[in-house]
Amino acid sequence: MSPKRKPPGRKTAHRIFIVSDGTGNTASQALRAALVQFADVNVIMERRAETRSEAQIREVLKQASTANALIVHTMVSKDLRRIMSELGRLYEVETIDLMGPLLARLAEQLSKSPSERPGLFRELNRPYFQRIEAMEYTFRHDDGRHVDELDKADIVLIGVSRTFKTPLSIYLAFRGWHVANVPIVMDLPVPPILFDLKPERVFALTTSPHRLATLRQAREYYLGGTGARYSDPDFVRHELTYAREIFARQPDWRIIQVTDKPIEEIASELLEALRTSDV
Repeated sequence: MSPKRKPPGRKTAHRIFIVSDGTGNTASQALRAALVQFADVNVIMERRAETRSEAQIREVLKQASTANALIVHTMVSKDLRRIMSELGRLYEVETIDLMGPLLARLAEQLSKSPSERPGLFRELNRPYFQRIEAMEYTFRHDDGRHVDELDKADIVLIGVSRTFKTPLSIYLAFRGWHVANVPIVMDLPVPPILFDLKPERVFALTTSPHRLATLRQAREYYLGGTGARYSDPDFVRHELTYAREIFARQPDWRIIQVTDKPIEEIASELLEALRTSDV
């Protein structure tokens, strides 16, 4: 007698929230048509109709974040689309706008005189241009450059060398955040403007002395020497102590331990702090 075959395991279900300021029928139909091309994927669709306020959008995003769900939305209101995009960044939820790009292209094709409505395409495609602007801002304000413009940043990162300020900045910028980072260097004062910023926007990155020394030694090995003290364990400990003294001058800054954490985890911790501060 041949052995019984085990039934195939249940496929992981992917959850998609359909969000609309109307009935949600348009998004549901479009999504079902698209999902025909993914026959082997198990998708659970949940509709959130009549979503017409920032409070409702925030609640849907909280639920989507907890459920690890994707949001597909058809918001006719440009203000609601903007709120969905901005809060989607904050709650780390991927959102797909079905209505905005369509309206933008129709406006291009059907407008009697496009010059009568300058900036319409940009307005309707705000999330894309926000991302581009965020990347440009972040590259311009890397490693302590243009500190006089720190007040325009959504997020400011501070810390000693090799605490992942730049890669974290780029990761967040790709998600639409304007990020600046400022290095802390032993015995050098930090820009005074840091203490004038909203403290909930400033994040102090720190790590263990042993891990930091190891990272710096690896950098020296692959990229060449940076100075006799750069990776010396005693110097590293003193520099981290100096950084903590600076952090203590503003107790409302959030200190984030980055030791052995991937960039995604550090970013999630940072954004959770922003969410709880209601900024």
